Amino acid sequence: MSHVVVVGAGAWGCTFARVAALAGAPVTLACRTREQASVLGETRHDRAHLGDVALPDGVHVTHAGDPAALDGARIVVIAMPSRVVADEAPSIAARMPGDAGLLSLTKGLEPGTGRVLSEVWRDALPAGTPFAVLSGPNHAEEIALGHPAAAVVSGDPALAALVQGTVSGPAFRVYVNDDLVGVELCGAAKNVIALAAGMSDGLGFGDNAKAALITRGLAEITRLGAAAGARDATFRGLAGMGDLIATCTSRHSRNRRAGELIARGMPAADVEQEIGQVVEGLATVRSLVVRAGRAGVELPISEQVAAAAFAGRPPAECLQALMGRAPATEA
Repeated sequence: MSHVVVVGAGAWGCTFARVAALAGAPVTLACRTREQASVLGETRHDRAHLGDVALPDGVHVTHAGDPAALDGARIVVIAMPSRVVADEAPSIAARMPGDAGLLSLTKGLEPGTGRVLSEVWRDALPAGTPFAVLSGPNHAEEIALGHPAAAVVSGDPALAALVQGTVSGPAFRVYVNDDLVGVELCGAAKNVIALAAGMSDGLGFGDNAKAALITRGLAEITRLGAAAGARDATFRGLAGMGDLIATCTSRHSRNRRAGELIARGMPAADVEQEIGQVVEGLATVRSLVVRAGRAGVELPISEQVAAAAFAGRPPAECLQALMGRAPATEA
């Protein structure tokens, strides 16, 4: 089995390391800091996010500053927030073993530019380095417990097949999808729609409102993908519809929870501290709107989420703006 090095030991990084180890791969988990590595290496638990679920004994824990952290890796897995990728990518790329591929678990866009993160990594990685992303409805809290889940991997075909063969198991099924930009845009944009769904919850609305947001959210994500040359089928699959449903409805969804808090009056700047985890939708929404504007694509839900989170517009007024739009045909 291929040696897997996971860089980033948040809930999903720890869970992916566990999935790979239970599938039989040798795994190294590189924490952000030496202190985090010391605690996790000794306790084998991320109790704050994963409760009593332990890292398998075979997972070697180190820290990202360890010069040997990436040694021997065949798959280097990145589990870090989108906001730090541009800063961290050059250092990681410089330490990649020559025959290793890079797998990104990050679901977001480059802040400010709206670029998909594969473009950021391509700028940093040596030419020809295999690259792929893994996405789908993958709440770490459930996968860590061994609940059945599925994902898609997209990018370099050989690396995608290697990832599929390395981490697939009885409770985690991985499909290959060759629409890289579509998978990336799904992973980024669904978090923004989940903020809207959470705002609906925070305002006390019911299932009809949330179903409408999910459905129309999928429509606007699909329009954005079409402008980038993505395939429509990707948006109906695990990376699109599947992840959108999970992120908009789950009690584990930090993006849905963030929207709920904002609707109840909490400033967006305070939300991540309250939740205790990164909220990718908040980091992504303005970049998503910028990207859509450049492409001439209208994203009414995402635009209202940005207005509520960063322009001080009350979520109830944002809803009125959506409901008051000119009559249209469904498309």
